[in-house]
Amino acid sequence: MGEPLIKVYTQNRRGEDWLGRVRGLRPGLVLTLGFTETGLVEGISAAGATPRDRTFTALADAEFMVNGLTTALKYPLPPLQAGASPALISKAVIAEQGIPLVVLNAGLPQPPTVLHLDLGGKRAQCLSTGAALPLDVVCHLWRQGLAQGELLGSKSDYLLLAECVVGGTTTALGLLTGLGLDAAARVNSSHPICNHDQKQALVTKGLSLAGLPERPHPLAVVAAVGDPMQPVVAGMAIAASRTRPVLLAGGTQMLAVYALMVAIAAAEGCDWNPQNIVVGTTRWVAEDATGDTVGLAELTGACLMATRLSFAASRFEALRAYERGFVKEGVGAGGCAIAASLYQNWGQPELLGAIEALLAQKSRLEKP
Repeated sequence: MGEPLIKVYTQNRRGEDWLGRVRGLRPGLVLTLGFTETGLVEGISAAGATPRDRTFTALADAEFMVNGLTTALKYPLPPLQAGASPALISKAVIAEQGIPLVVLNAGLPQPPTVLHLDLGGKRAQCLSTGAALPLDVVCHLWRQGLAQGELLGSKSDYLLLAECVVGGTTTALGLLTGLGLDAAARVNSSHPICNHDQKQALVTKGLSLAGLPERPHPLAVVAAVGDPMQPVVAGMAIAASRTRPVLLAGGTQMLAVYALMVAIAAAEGCDWNPQNIVVGTTRWVAEDATGDTVGLAELTGACLMATRLSFAASRFEALRAYERGFVKEGVGAGGCAIAASLYQNWGQPELLGAIEALLAQKSRLEKP
């Protein structure tokens, strides 16, 4: 036996208890799509080589996650500065292990081409405006999240909640800061070295223009500097946690969602069970030296765990790029890898083999 493929970084007892309860269970994966014009700021994200590419990233990820490899994709996975899309990791797991997927549209420029549930949200303006979303839209999305968490939770042993929001680590910083947490220089990004100064400048400007009171309602913070995914996933996780385990699949963005849950539960007196909730990511995020994911998890009170999946010995350069800090996470990649180890006891060979097989197939299809 090699090193265990799942490592708990904070709240060890809570994490080990959670792992013990879900081992052998099949999760339901819920992918919430959202869009913020923050993602179009030059250089803000590497999840798409150009701002135009990043406009379609969520649409492309959803299409790939549902349809898999096909030559008839309307929105192909966007070219990246380096590395391969994290959707390859998630898709390899759910395809091989038969994990069901539900796609939610929280607010996109145009609807996904695949079967999905439209939650009646809207795309967010850049957080630097201080008016990312109308408050009534945020409250509507929060209620939609609660309803979906109750409904989808009843259909699964546990929920795996993933997201795709380009620019979402910057809106995460905005949300965390607006909630009063010292998140400066702690968040991650899809760049090898996090662009903290650029993110912080946008957040500072947005919060200055928002003119929030000293103790704003958490949903007002989302409306000022957040994105449409945040209230949906927070609502889903709170509602589902009352009856079953929940894995928030992501890094910085899901730690921000967890902080939002804590704040809303306090503000609204919501019934929820924090013991049922963990944040699961990749070690590339958890151990990113250019951020402080573990410190952020401690700050928010979240239980953080990560897959130990390694691409160091991969035969594909696009995967080895993860070891140099590119991409790191997205579309629930870390959470899906954790779920694969828990459901069918996959280790490093099985995970890497499934991901490489999918990437090899993709490469063959794309050859002229």
